Amino acid sequence: MINVLEMLERSAQVHPDKTAFADPDNAITFADLALRAKKVGTFFLKEDMGDMSAVAFFMEKCVDALVVMFGAVCANSFYSFIDIRQPGERAKQMLDTLSPAYIVTNKEGREALLADGSLPGELAEKIVLIDELLEKADKTETDEALLKGARERFYDGIPLYVNFTSGSTGTPKGVAVSHRSVIDFITVFTDTFGIESSDVLANQAPFDFDVSVKDIYSGLCTGAKVALIPREYFSNPAVLMDYLCEHKVTVLVWAVSAMCFVSVMNALDYKTPDSLRMVMFSGEVMPAKQLAKWRKFLPDVCYVNLYGPTEITCNCTYHVLEADECDEVIPIGIPFANEKVFLLSDDDTEVTAPGIEGEICVAGTCLALGYYKDPERTAAAFMRNPLNTLFDEM
Repeated sequence: MINVLEMLERSAQVHPDKTAFADPDNAITFADLALRAKKVGTFFLKEDMGDMSAVAFFMEKCVDALVVMFGAVCANSFYSFIDIRQPGERAKQMLDTLSPAYIVTNKEGREALLADGSLPGELAEKIVLIDELLEKADKTETDEALLKGARERFYDGIPLYVNFTSGSTGTPKGVAVSHRSVIDFITVFTDTFGIESSDVLANQAPFDFDVSVKDIYSGLCTGAKVALIPREYFSNPAVLMDYLCEHKVTVLVWAVSAMCFVSVMNALDYKTPDSLRMVMFSGEVMPAKQLAKWRKFLPDVCYVNLYGPTEITCNCTYHVLEADECDEVIPIGIPFANEKVFLLSDDDTEVTAPGIEGEICVAGTCLALGYYKDPERTAAAFMRNPLNTLFDEM
């Protein structure tokens, strides 16, 4: 497997009528997702978007966004979600760096981007409403020859998505993650935790946060259903718990802050999602007190601490908690398969003896590249670095 579309195509063949993704207003099967993504891809290709073009999203996550995301992938391009809650100037910095072929949004997003008139004209011209884009794409006849030609130009080092982090200077830093990195990580991730087509994952993270990658691509890889939880549900614990129970969720891959919201608000007192079998958390240290609340209501669930920065594609280590484990500090655990995690001392020698501190370093396929405003520079970087060596200078 060298393209994430192979995950979608396989699940569409094995589970054509099974729900792939659902949000409160919409749902789509694997077969329909594959078909509509090809239509969007055909539309992009006929518009001469160009290989390795960026498709930016300035909107909340939803099923329709996924259709356009994978349509961009069909056209040998990549996607990037911009957090709509951040200051407008920062969002515009990200868009300027991406120099996208399209900025996909809704009416509210378009108004926000154009509100103060500071968005450069060349970017304003790229704004397209997602409803209008999908209406045009759905009327487009799939061009298999055009799509095949795009696939033949593909190689697995092409970016799949770009996520922005704050960067060491506070300036947004684009991290480009390739198909190879996601395929390598997700196949190991789903195998490690036994995620199967019978599972239902509840997606908490927005799509600009790489925790969502584990939900989206675990679903595609295994045929599991992914239920998208709207952001506003995390300010209404009763609605959130009703949603989890309604979808009979079996796996959570959440940020620690989201888990703490549930426990602090005593949401499990209101309703407990008894279908859960596994809860994975990451992003910060999980407070022992809040974890204890989860374990009180769901004692038989498997709890897993995940660790790793965006630059290494989601996570590099994991720790499965024992049933009676209640330490204040949870270990970051052991490396995932096909990743080397090691310590380097101040003189850059590897630490091998116990009790000696060092800087955590990671090696493996899952390392990402810095994304540059100049697309030729980004393309050259991917071509030059088959192991996806991380670039520090943006």
